[in-house]
Amino acid sequence: MTQPSFINTETAPPGVAPYSHAVDCGDYVFITGQLPIHPANPEAPLPEGIEAQTRLTLQNLQAVLAAVGLDLSHVVQARVFITEFKRDYAAMNAVYASYFPSDRLPARTCIGVTGLARDALVEIDLVAKR
Repeated sequence: MTQPSFINTETAPPGVAPYSHAVDCGDYVFITGQLPIHPANPEAPLPEGIEAQTRLTLQNLQAVLAAVGLDLSHVVQARVFITEFKRDYAAMNAVYASYFPSDRLPARTCIGVTGLARDALVEIDLVAKR
């Protein structure tokens, strides 16, 4: 059995809590939830609006995937957390869908939450398979 590898990358924002960006368990890679934090300027204000926040979140996820030699085509499961579910669900979905081919959409759960770190509007985590 392969021992898990704990991965952190400088191409994604530093953690807002004690965690690794990803845990590589051989066939599967578990990507920690990413927020819309700019990796080059983590203290900067978050982008305005759900569309910009969703784009930056997905770009951060792409950076973590790239650090383990994968991309969004390897994603088999996603969890999306949004703070303004009724207001932002459709707009978040439009941006999210633009990152995946329509015939390769990962399994997904979308959850409305009362708050996220840094007062973000969205957070997304992933499971990818080699």
